[in-house]
Amino acid sequence: MNRTGQVPFGKRDRLIAELTEQIRSGRLARGEQLPGENQIAEKYQVSRGTVRSALSELQRQELIATRSGVGSFVAFDGVTLDQTVGWATALADSGFDISTELLGIELTTDAELTERFGLDEFIAIRRLRRDRAVGPVSVETSLIPAIGELRELPEEGLLEGSITATLLSAGLVAGSGDQRIGTHALSARMAALLERPEGELFLQAVRTSVTADGQLVEQVTSLLDPNRFQFHLTFGRP
Repeated sequence: MNRTGQVPFGKRDRLIAELTEQIRSGRLARGEQLPGENQIAEKYQVSRGTVRSALSELQRQELIATRSGVGSFVAFDGVTLDQTVGWATALADSGFDISTELLGIELTTDAELTERFGLDEFIAIRRLRRDRAVGPVSVETSLIPAIGELRELPEEGLLEGSITATLLSAGLVAGSGDQRIGTHALSARMAALLERPEGELFLQAVRTSVTADGQLVEQVTSLLDPNRFQFHLTFGRP
């Protein structure tokens, strides 16, 4: 396992080197907006995960900057949730009667995360959230690094039943991240868990958190009932 979180001389490093050269040479002028993730990925024949990782490194080196005044948040039944404390806590703090069922913890692999962060294996934590009055509202899969004490999670379980507490105990603190929102047709397995018809469209959120130096903390993929969850984007000056 490469514990630096990078694949030496791999696609990510070549992309960083190419973009750095364009910036330093002036081919990308100061204040010029970079192409979108999809455009960069297509041009350099890399995954979007590799593009995001490369851009994070350029931002860390202060070669690029994100625009201020832009942010997004999640709401459940119109109430804003604080994702930084974990959704279980956020939902409880918001007064909703939501239970969380642990479906399983297991060792797994993920090719895109391996390419992006240079880690060989991950711990998958699968959970179902249920409104006690009406039934399931979401199912999520969290992928965290299978390093150190975290490798023992399939046998030892989560600290205090919390992913957030477990990550903090392992010294993994999110400094930044990104979130992608789309829709996803429920597979037969997911439909059974969520008690919905197969093929029904759910919101899909993929949230990736990294440390201040760009190491993976967690990637959580959530399938969310679109009748209960909403995503909001804010921009401009308050």
